[in-house]
Amino acid sequence: MVRVQAQQQRGDKITIEERYYISSLSGTAEKMLQIVRGHWSIENSLHWVLDIAFREDDCRIRKGHGAQNFAVLRHLALNLLTQDTSTKCGIKAKRKKAGWDEDFLLSILTNST
Repeated sequence: MVRVQAQQQRGDKITIEERYYISSLSGTAEKMLQIVRGHWSIENSLHWVLDIAFREDDCRIRKGHGAQNFAVLRHLALNLLTQDTSTKCGIKAKRKKAGWDEDFLLSILTNST
């Protein structure tokens, strides 16, 4: 069991919260904190890309399994766009280019870059 106490200051307001994690790993407190920070760094960067490039937070799909299905499609598209090395631009720009250029879209879908 790992307990992390997080302190955050915004202006004059300080908030403290505790988070608990279950892990089979053993190590020092510093090592556990490094692992937790690494996890959240990856998690936050993924959600940031999905929100900026795919506007995921603006999605209005709420019925049935639609939200989960579209999340899977967004992750699939993100993985395909990330693998592309033919264009040196961001994910959002690659997504737009794939919408405008059928040859580029085909190269993304067939992974022939």
